[in-house]
Amino acid sequence: MLGAGTYGIVREADGPTGKVAIKVILKKNVKGNEQMVYDELELLQTLQHDHIVRFVDWFESRDKYYIVTELATGGELFDRICEQGRFTEKDASQTIKQVLTAVDYLHNNNVVHRDLKPENLLYLTKEADSDLVLADFGIAKMLDSKDEVLTTMAGSFGYAAPEVMLKKGHGKPVDMWSMGVITYTLLCGYSPFRSENLQDLIEECTAARVVFHDRYWKDVSDDAKDFIMGLLQPKPEDRWTSEEAMKHKWLSGENATDHNLLPEIKAFMAKARLRRGIELVKLTNRIEALKMQEEDPENSDMPTSAPPEIAQPVLAQSEGTPSSDSGSGNITGKQRLTNAVKGAIFREVVLAKVREMKQQEEVRKEVGKQESAAKE
Repeated sequence: MLGAGTYGIVREADGPTGKVAIKVILKKNVKGNEQMVYDELELLQTLQHDHIVRFVDWFESRDKYYIVTELATGGELFDRICEQGRFTEKDASQTIKQVLTAVDYLHNNNVVHRDLKPENLLYLTKEADSDLVLADFGIAKMLDSKDEVLTTMAGSFGYAAPEVMLKKGHGKPVDMWSMGVITYTLLCGYSPFRSENLQDLIEECTAARVVFHDRYWKDVSDDAKDFIMGLLQPKPEDRWTSEEAMKHKWLSGENATDHNLLPEIKAFMAKARLRRGIELVKLTNRIEALKMQEEDPENSDMPTSAPPEIAQPVLAQSEGTPSSDSGSGNITGKQRLTNAVKGAIFREVVLAKVREMKQQEEVRKEVGKQESAAKE
């Protein structure tokens, strides 16, 4: 299993011409919203760009949809960067340029991605010169006209534009805001907006309080900061379009520095953010796998490495064994599985929350130290 999301999981598989990625969507999870799946399929089939994941095929069974795309084996953007021994501002400018060319292509075709974030930026291969591709078009929308306004919630916490969080209606500018957050984070290892709850985050974003802390930004060019500020404009009408951003001189790398960003990235919030991200991804994967296992135990997408405490109730169900820890003999394997699933999910949520709180406390202490040092 490669990953999990709200509606299903993504698995690696062997296709006629090589390995592919298959997004498995439970029909039960999208009941009443089937058009959303068909919209994604239609959209994927129209997109052809070097920096957008390529559509291969699709099919469906009685209870699932399967969307097949090319397999990106090179890893997520930030994982790949942290594996390198060196990552400079020039590298960052060329990385962002690849993503922006994909976004510009989408916008020129009246498509809004609506969920740009590092997790959706994947390297096709493990080769050093691998292309970076944009993936996950589950909530992308093709606009009927260039002025169409979208009103449904979209985006991910920390990357969603102010107009999305305020439910004011949105369009292409939301992708440009996300590009600003990604660029900022790529250059220093932490987000420009660090509030932990929605209301505080909205206030922080609408006030445009973007701070370039000297310790982490003193070796980054003014061009980079100007590029970021052009994207992180609270009002969508003031925000650069993809076409305007593509013309910015920072993307040429001409004035970008050769300063290695990795030490700063690894020394500050990157480790905490990455640990937190990894834990949340693991939690999501396990919860979604548990849900899918309960839905279809005989044709399960549960990873083979599932822990014994999860796998055992599944086995009990498939054998039709009644629960032995109950006072009655009429409790079925299905009921045992349901209780096990609920218990496993609850344990995972509690453990993840404890780890997250510890990491947040570490981050707050570090931020406090840096702010105190800056005042001195």
